[in-house]
Amino acid sequence: MAGFEGLRYASLGQYIPLDSPVHRADPRTKLLGLGLLVIAVALAKTYSVNLLLLVAIIALVKWARLSLRALLESVRPAWPFILALSAMQLVFYSGPDAMAHVFWAWGPLRISAASLRVVVVSLLRFADLVFLTGLLLNTTTASALTYGLERLLAPLDALGLPGHELSMVGAIALRFIPILGEAMETIIQAQASRGARVQARSRWQFLQNARRVASLIVPLFVEAYRRAEEMGLAMQARCYRGGRGRTHLVLYRLTKGDYAALGASLLLFGGILFSQCVAHWP
Repeated sequence: MAGFEGLRYASLGQYIPLDSPVHRADPRTKLLGLGLLVIAVALAKTYSVNLLLLVAIIALVKWARLSLRALLESVRPAWPFILALSAMQLVFYSGPDAMAHVFWAWGPLRISAASLRVVVVSLLRFADLVFLTGLLLNTTTASALTYGLERLLAPLDALGLPGHELSMVGAIALRFIPILGEAMETIIQAQASRGARVQARSRWQFLQNARRVASLIVPLFVEAYRRAEEMGLAMQARCYRGGRGRTHLVLYRLTKGDYAALGASLLLFGGILFSQCVAHWP
């Protein structure tokens, strides 16, 4: 069964209780700051800017005392598909600059400087998003995440939109990631104990892996619905009636460190925006 273990130990989506400045930061600061960084990642189109962002994000991860390897391991099942898509981008890229600086060509397949740039930038962006997602979820509890989202979505109440309910749904969805991973691991082990071949010999056997995943979808959905029903009953038993009139046991206050972090995020975002839209850095 050792080959089936590991899903429950994925760090993505799990809160890791540590003592760091990132853990102590206000959840609104983390949501706003990381949101600005996500937009900056989407705007960055060059090697230099993406490398700068990656270095800044890695520094934040280290500042939060998190493990880079654990964050990458949390998305290990997706790596074969990501690398396969990158290989397709590398040889099938058909942008306006696809014919410039061609390194290798064979029929409709070609590798050029433009396709290589697209692949490298895409991989850097993926790493940035994995680290940012782990940085938020590993340093923020479910209650703090809900609090931050609720406060940021509070202006929507004036438009008649349920800001608290939207934040609650988002927080629960994020926290269900490790729960569903653990449920899938249990289903895989149960099927393997009954003689089913649920583990492909290689991660690169995509057809066999697709069939293996298809056999897990129905029991996984049943388990997900069961967990959701249990959570709904637990919330009803605790007299949960939505956000109207609801108070909080812990109230967060923005500190000087929070304002400094937001200022640094705005400066970095402004620098990326200027470099890509005005200065056109390489």
